[in-house]
Amino acid sequence: MSDQARRLRELAGNARRQPVEFGGGKVRVMAVASGKGGVGKTNLVANLGWQLAKNGATVLALDADFGLANLDIVLNLAPDKNLGHVVRGEATLAEVLKTAAQGFSVLPGASGISQLADLDGSVRLRLLESLALLSGEYDYLLLDTAAGIGRNVVDLCLAAQEVLLVTDPQPTSLTDAYGLAKVLAQREADIRLRVVVNSVASAGEGRAVWTKLNSVVKRFLGREVEYLGHILRDECVGRATARQMPFVAAFPRSGATKCVEELALAVGGETLGKGERGGFWTRLASAAGG
Repeated sequence: MSDQARRLRELAGNARRQPVEFGGGKVRVMAVASGKGGVGKTNLVANLGWQLAKNGATVLALDADFGLANLDIVLNLAPDKNLGHVVRGEATLAEVLKTAAQGFSVLPGASGISQLADLDGSVRLRLLESLALLSGEYDYLLLDTAAGIGRNVVDLCLAAQEVLLVTDPQPTSLTDAYGLAKVLAQREADIRLRVVVNSVASAGEGRAVWTKLNSVVKRFLGREVEYLGHILRDECVGRATARQMPFVAAFPRSGATKCVEELALAVGGETLGKGERGGFWTRLASAAGG
């Protein structure tokens, strides 16, 4: 047996500990997800996290796209260690943690690591238990999930307090967003799904795209998805990505930045009710053990 395989088994064997709640219930956990890749999910995590921190919150972003991680690339963090090192027992989460900006921290994923792309449930439980111990001082935990409806994605979304479902106006994006909403709603009827429509020409187009998606969800799932906001199609987004910077930092007066500022204000202006979809750790531990 290889050293790596042996370490994975050790992690699995040590997984069953007493659950530890994230931040004593303080941290607000948002899973950012999409049915289809390439719709701007990671860019939303990078820019929303940066803006929330600029507004005075403490934010931890976890690159949970296990296997194709790129949040660190968008933020130009160049980590020498990542979650792959944690799974192999070569580093702790605290050693992997990187600072993107004042108040904004990132746990980089590991691109192309098959063990992270399809983690055994008990290993995922052990990894998230360590994250629980790390995240207690943060106001927000943003989970940058993989695209699609894989088990890791679904478990993280179901455990979070809310899901930010990212789509764009393309019919394929809308179809795949509906597919993810369907899977999540079938697993948990009261899950909070909030839509962010990316790459639109206007606020009106953003609402029109959400209306189309919401009407299908209402018709076939008997529920609704909330509209959180939109991000304008803006050349500054691509220019900032090429510079490996969030566009809210590189182009603070751009139209796309104004949209993210509105999203951050909308999110930050809410107070999660006591007990409202609390127990992130309990739910995720249950999913990991399933």
